[in-house]
Amino acid sequence: MDMRCTLAAVAFATLLAGCTASPTKQTPAATVSTVAGVTNAQLTPDYWISHAQQANRLVMDPAAIAAQNAKLARLDRSVIDVEHLPSTLTADLVRKWVTDLSSRPDRALYDAEGHELSSAAVDDLVASANSTSIPLSQETHYGLVVRRADLRTFPTRLRVFSSQGDTDIDRFQESALFPGTPVAIVHVSEDGKWWFVVSPLYAAWIEKDAVADGDAAQVFGYTHKVPYLIVTGAKARTVFTPERPEISDLQLDMGVRVPVMNDWPADKPVNGQHPYTGHVIELPYRTDDGSLRFSPALLPRTADVANDYLPLTHATLLQQSFKFLGERYGWGHSYNARDCSGFVSDVYRSFGVQLPRNTRDQGVSPALNRIAFSDADTHDTRIAALRQLQVGDLIYIPGHVMMVIGHEGGMPYIIHDTVGVSYRDASGDVTRARLNGVSVTPLVPLLLGNDQPLIDRIYSIQRIRP
Repeated sequence: MDMRCTLAAVAFATLLAGCTASPTKQTPAATVSTVAGVTNAQLTPDYWISHAQQANRLVMDPAAIAAQNAKLARLDRSVIDVEHLPSTLTADLVRKWVTDLSSRPDRALYDAEGHELSSAAVDDLVASANSTSIPLSQETHYGLVVRRADLRTFPTRLRVFSSQGDTDIDRFQESALFPGTPVAIVHVSEDGKWWFVVSPLYAAWIEKDAVADGDAAQVFGYTHKVPYLIVTGAKARTVFTPERPEISDLQLDMGVRVPVMNDWPADKPVNGQHPYTGHVIELPYRTDDGSLRFSPALLPRTADVANDYLPLTHATLLQQSFKFLGERYGWGHSYNARDCSGFVSDVYRSFGVQLPRNTRDQGVSPALNRIAFSDADTHDTRIAALRQLQVGDLIYIPGHVMMVIGHEGGMPYIIHDTVGVSYRDASGDVTRARLNGVSVTPLVPLLLGNDQPLIDRIYSIQRIRP
């Protein structure tokens, strides 16, 4: 699949530096040992902010962002207006959603022990999707996601891989949804434990206990509530509470919007705790019968949150993107993390900017300010375009997206969530380093294979700006 960061390795021409780390806390060494050419200073947002021109100038105001989001919903076929689906869904529509995703794999897949899935096992997976039992028509009904939950190709927790021994990229992992995400519940698995849901950016299988079933008024009334808080840290967690375990120690990822209950009485406990040291927010939860209810919860005042979406400036873009620096790469938001397209989406969501979920859709979206490239474009043409890039611009090669953070020597540096990089060492030999996380690298020296510059594979640049 080209939908997320499928790069096994991208490359950059640098020299390896010796290990200069000290066991005691001292001034950091000038050069990072594993990625030569990137200094420790360059691993901080302040470095790039200080090098940016007009770092605090507003790139897009809230009205412009709202207009772009509306354009995305109108023009981009990967985005679904869940709130305004027909009141009745036909079997053809539901079957298309299900079978487009849960089709029979056409290649060998291996389990975590390295055993190839048998034909009978694959038959069982296809049967588990229960596609022959889709009714001729059904009333559209909705739910809210109540915890961070995986979206799966099939209704199973079975992890499968393309090759034996390489167990990082689970080919049945599609994405993840966060608390408060509205979904249309359109189908149920053969065993009755999974729902096939349609969210604004993805349609896939989710475990039933991650979704509370409610009516449209409940679901979308919640998503439109004001006032609200925006999670601006990489992650925030609600306060632990034994009184309401459904909303206890709940993870909220960057960009998640939650209603805030400003009218909560100042001296009234929230789930057994005085609220003065926290924000009183409202969260959905699932009752024993699966129905939707809401509860107050506490976010500690130390949580990295804001009263509204952040102002979209180069400085805030850099600050937000670096909050993920070093996070483990997680294909399809696995490992409680994110992949390359999830990374840029979550950063931009903290500004209220919506992006398609996958690189294949982000890179060609007609709703964004795009520069397209073809095989006819020369290396020099691409270099000229790269010199004009600004902080926050998104660069796409097949299966991967990278975000510009600034320039050194007239050429861009990037932050990206990547499996690994390759580079030429001092002797000119190509070697590889497994970064497996959100990383900073130069762009122009990157290679694909021994000779091809990576930039020659760029097919799109999306500029999230007028």
